Amino acid sequence: MNGRRKLWATGFAATVVLGSVLTVAPADARGGSDTVRRGHCSGASTWKLKVGPDDGRLEVEAEIDSNRSGQTWGWRLVHNGSLSARGTRVTRAPSGSFEVHRLMVNRAGTDTVTVRAHSPRTGEVCRGTVHR
Repeated sequence: MNGRRKLWATGFAATVVLGSVLTVAPADARGGSDTVRRGHCSGASTWKLKVGPDDGRLEVEAEIDSNRSGQTWGWRLVHNGSLSARGTRVTRAPSGSFEVHRLMVNRAGTDTVTVRAHSPRTGEVCRGTVHR
């Protein structure tokens, strides 16, 4: 291969690789369009609330982490001031946490989603809000 062809082939390969990296990097760097908030509960536990788009609806993921397996927690999700879902969950090994996943209507304007969880045994309360 002569020097000119070698230079062209190397430049073409570099352009293809660089183009692939630049195409993928912005999407990864952006971190998606989910809104995530984290915080501490009234005791040692922590909460995380993630809200993002999903086929015209809102995908909501709430996590309570108490670091203790076997605790029963009551939880509820409130969307724009109205109760959307509620229930009870038990924290599981290995992390001593539980998660709740729900799809909600994506209303026009800003949506406000709040998670509230309560441990009847310890009295601990977790509360977090996302405005999206």
